[in-house]
Amino acid sequence: MGSEEEGHFGITYRTVLEMDSGEKRLNELGYKQELRREMNLMKTLAITFSCMSVFTGTPLYGQSLRYAGPASLLWGWVVVTFFTWFVGIAMAEICSSFPTTGSLYFWAAHLAGPKWGPFASWCCAWLETIGVISGIGAQAYSGSQALQMIILLSTGTNKGGGYFAPRGVFLCMYMGLTFIWAVLNTFALRVIAFLNIISIWWQVIGGLVVIIMLPLVAQPTQRASYVFTYFQTSPQSTGISSKPYAVILSILLSNYCLYGYDAAAHLTEETKGADRTGPIAILSTIGIVSVFGWFYTLALTFSIQDLEYLYDPNNETAGALVPAQIIYDAFKRRFHSSTGAVVFMCIIWGSFFFCGLSVTTTASRVVYALSRDRGIPFSATWRKVHPRNKVPINAVWLCAAIAMLLGLPILKLDVVFTAIISVSTIGWVGGYAVPIFARMVMAEKHFKPGPFYLGKARRPICLVAFLWICYTCSAFLLPTIYPLRWKTFNYAPVALGVCLTLIMLWWVLDARKWFKGPVRNIDLQNG
Repeated sequence: MGSEEEGHFGITYRTVLEMDSGEKRLNELGYKQELRREMNLMKTLAITFSCMSVFTGTPLYGQSLRYAGPASLLWGWVVVTFFTWFVGIAMAEICSSFPTTGSLYFWAAHLAGPKWGPFASWCCAWLETIGVISGIGAQAYSGSQALQMIILLSTGTNKGGGYFAPRGVFLCMYMGLTFIWAVLNTFALRVIAFLNIISIWWQVIGGLVVIIMLPLVAQPTQRASYVFTYFQTSPQSTGISSKPYAVILSILLSNYCLYGYDAAAHLTEETKGADRTGPIAILSTIGIVSVFGWFYTLALTFSIQDLEYLYDPNNETAGALVPAQIIYDAFKRRFHSSTGAVVFMCIIWGSFFFCGLSVTTTASRVVYALSRDRGIPFSATWRKVHPRNKVPINAVWLCAAIAMLLGLPILKLDVVFTAIISVSTIGWVGGYAVPIFARMVMAEKHFKPGPFYLGKARRPICLVAFLWICYTCSAFLLPTIYPLRWKTFNYAPVALGVCLTLIMLWWVLDARKWFKGPVRNIDLQNG
């Protein structure tokens, strides 16, 4: 009997020792393990990397180049990367301490303390939700635009009678991509993780092919002095003559590309050793994407043949996507064929496909976590987890449905993409600001550090990160073309203003009475 008890206690003791560090910390925070914890560092890194993507800035490249020329675009990327590291480092420390799927709003609730925690959590949760769901729409639009170019170049180009998808067909592409991502996200997470392992190799190998081959194919290439020092505004086409204003709009490309690394935090309840894996994935992704993205922009700029022709609505790509025209010009002049351009556009389209798939995964986890804490209407429906696949399927389809609705204005407006990426960036990046500010002002004695800890450096790092986030959000609210007209207006301030007003009214009139932030679902005293 005694040996059995020793055996029993021996097994129990060993089980406690072998409990995953992320799960142990999750239990300490008051949550039980519900999702399947099967992700490793490579899989988490793959999904996080896919959420950012090497080619994300492709649709914004032409517009950003026109505002102030190549020098502003390239050196702006370096500046944005520098400040992005402050945000990433601040978030990595918090992620190490709070490895939960709720991530940002969960962090905000705990860091802001019992008095301000519920309100901070509410603001952060809804900013985050708006951002990630809009992010699905941004990737669906980008993927549809790349597909539109593939079809056009494959069928004869705009000059040769090729097929340029009209608004209705473009919307169908948008809807189709969103639907496919939702379907794939209904399978077990290991399916998504496998696809994202393919994604990381697709983007690394495909990125290297485009970055190295494009300047080699393009003959002649631009001079280094043009690429690195040429600065010129284009008031005749943008309506903006102010140089500082033009520079701010020019580097929106970099601001848009260099976020999304919090995807690692949203997957921490499904990741082994998440208190270590999460921070590593966040910082590694920033490093990889910042380097690859800069060299991709460099490759495009060196390969420009005729700057003004890129924007001509009568050119081979109908002036719809400047990078597609740059790639087409390079292959057409060298090989008298558009086949290479189609291949390169397929690589870029694949990047958008994998990115949208990962963003859908991230968005569904945010909605699941918020509904688990009863912070969203009909929470009981959205927090349901598939019994076999352990995936919040209802949350996946809710995100996809809203993203599809966001695409409907495509039928009438040309500025839909500008509005979607602005809302996505402000919501997503704005959500970072709340926990970072709370971490900066909180008393250190109330913070339980994880393996990644900043110590005394946390205040200056958080301050720089917070100020940079405020600047980024403000920049995406600015008008992008003058004079202001209905067809060129930046509707992001209007859309965000309506959403945030309703959310704040809901808080004042009702939610503040019952929403207390993250809801514990485990009783530590009873095991």
